[in-house]
Amino acid sequence: MKFAFIIDPIAKLDPTHDTSVAIMEAACRLGHEVWITGAQLLSVVQGRAWALLEQAHLEAVQLVEGRWLAADPWYSIGDRRLQALDQMDAVFMRTDPPVTVPYLYATYILDYVDPAKTRVINTPAGIRAANEKMYALQFSGAIPETIVSQDKKVIRQFLESQGAAVLKPLGGKAGEGILFLDPADRNFNSLVEVSTYMGQVPVMVQAYLPQAKEGDKRIILLDGEPIGAVNRIPTGSDFRGNMAVGGRVAATEITAREREICAQLAPTLKRDGLIFVGIDIIGGYLTEVNVTSPTGIREADRLTGTRLGEQVVAWIEQHPPS
Repeated sequence: MKFAFIIDPIAKLDPTHDTSVAIMEAACRLGHEVWITGAQLLSVVQGRAWALLEQAHLEAVQLVEGRWLAADPWYSIGDRRLQALDQMDAVFMRTDPPVTVPYLYATYILDYVDPAKTRVINTPAGIRAANEKMYALQFSGAIPETIVSQDKKVIRQFLESQGAAVLKPLGGKAGEGILFLDPADRNFNSLVEVSTYMGQVPVMVQAYLPQAKEGDKRIILLDGEPIGAVNRIPTGSDFRGNMAVGGRVAATEITAREREICAQLAPTLKRDGLIFVGIDIIGGYLTEVNVTSPTGIREADRLTGTRLGEQVVAWIEQHPPS
């Protein structure tokens, strides 16, 4: 099979951490062709989506004394060629957020990939529908108390009713811009003004969950089914557990409550073509649904001995486009 990956520049990816690399590596290991491109290299010509693609070969990372070690160099690429994306069996849209206007334009181009020939993961319409913060709001039985607003008074009222809260930019990633709000903080007005661009852009505000000190669990779902998880635990003085801000990762189990949440999400994820998803759960509450380039495979494999990248590739082998 032939797989295309729309990614950030491969030289900037970390092969010991990046989930895109893990899936590409698994595809190579299982004998498939791997091609890479960037969102800025897509076109529509005569009603078909095309891309400037380079074939890539990846060397597998090795687990040594509990750490992934990569070869140097860990990848090689061939000459760039213009190809129709419907010549691929699957196309992975794995460009990191934020979801900017150019990012959205790339999803519009991917609408012109023939779904009868090629599976796009995740579907462009699904990515557009699923803002990674707002999408969770529809699962009211699974989320903590939450509002979305740019109004300082509304946010203040909510904060005082909850005692403490967490403010999240709607377009953020990797913990960027997330703030802990305390009603007694004399910086409250400034924090909200900066985050909302002086009341012009809404933000999400959620009740603070004290269980966050015990970890922010990332659960990886494949076609609505949980296949792996890691717990991200805050370290030092930062209340955030995100790996990108220094959170420590630990092995974890998926609880009965968390499986209930996954089952609640599954029909909607399938409806929207969201095949590979990472959800975040704190203290039994869903906080985010990550659909653009969810991560966590390398950490789960390292801690539990799984091969989640191979599970993703096997799913594609077993579910050809229809």
